[in-house]
Amino acid sequence: MSPRRRPVPLAVPAAVLATVLAACGGEPGTGPSAPTTSAGTPSAGSPGPTGSPTPVAPELVAPALAADAEELARRLVAAEDLVRDPGAAEHTRRQAAFETQVLYRQLARERSWQDRALAEAGAYRTIAADHIEARTSLRGVLTRLSAELPAWRIVAPAPLDELRAHYEEGERRFGVPWEVLAAVNLVETGFGKIRGYSSAGARGPMQFIPSTWARYGRGDIDDPRDAILAAARYLAASGGGTPGRLDEALFAYNHHDGYVRGIRAYARILERDPGALAGLYHWQVLYLSQRGDLWLPHGYRRRTPLPVADYLARHPERLLGTSTD
Repeated sequence: MSPRRRPVPLAVPAAVLATVLAACGGEPGTGPSAPTTSAGTPSAGSPGPTGSPTPVAPELVAPALAADAEELARRLVAAEDLVRDPGAAEHTRRQAAFETQVLYRQLARERSWQDRALAEAGAYRTIAADHIEARTSLRGVLTRLSAELPAWRIVAPAPLDELRAHYEEGERRFGVPWEVLAAVNLVETGFGKIRGYSSAGARGPMQFIPSTWARYGRGDIDDPRDAILAAARYLAASGGGTPGRLDEALFAYNHHDGYVRGIRAYARILERDPGALAGLYHWQVLYLSQRGDLWLPHGYRRRTPLPVADYLARHPERLLGTSTD
């Protein structure tokens, strides 16, 4: 009996794992698109047809790191509550999601804080533990840190309700859990925020190389629905529609045990609390460089790589942590 033929593996993205490991401004020196006052706060927009200023959404502010485990846990609980508060303003929820992202990254690095922070995390203890596992597992995939920022564009993702519908369609058609498809989309490109090629030529929201797309893709590699369904089709062909073979399928997608553990940890968060998807969706693109975590906000655009030192000379406030552990 001939051995089972495995699907062609996907390439590991060059800027491995997007928002989870990797980080808006335009070309160096340009800030977010909203005009600012001399104090750096958003100014009113241009007058509209009635002469009234056009509202401008407040800009996100880079969260500060916590000083200790107790502060981290306190802030984390408050931010997670805000992310889930339907009465909170959209900007408030986005800022709270950014806070959780930065604090979870810090907690994963500060191993001596973890027991204390988890004890103080209340209802979010299990979710926080999954975040630690996701971050540390995926960090293990990345063996080399770069002194350059990638040639990426950071764009607005497709609406969350549309993405959720695509994940659920993938589950209905191919049997791959929607939470797993969402986790892959998060890890690969931050739900489609990152536009660019990997060193192996992978592209699109789910990072397919052309040869794999030719076998499993239908339609437009850059279209969220087409890419998500192609990922579901690929994972199903690798056994991902069967619970006992899901790890095998994820390993076929990216040949690293840390990738498998990381995806499964994010999927568990969504299984336990589907409402957590909104917070993950609002995470920013943070690029782990040789200098540490760099924030690449919406609007960042580079046609060629940029030295990290040059970026920080113009945007020192976008260095969100100097640890590379």
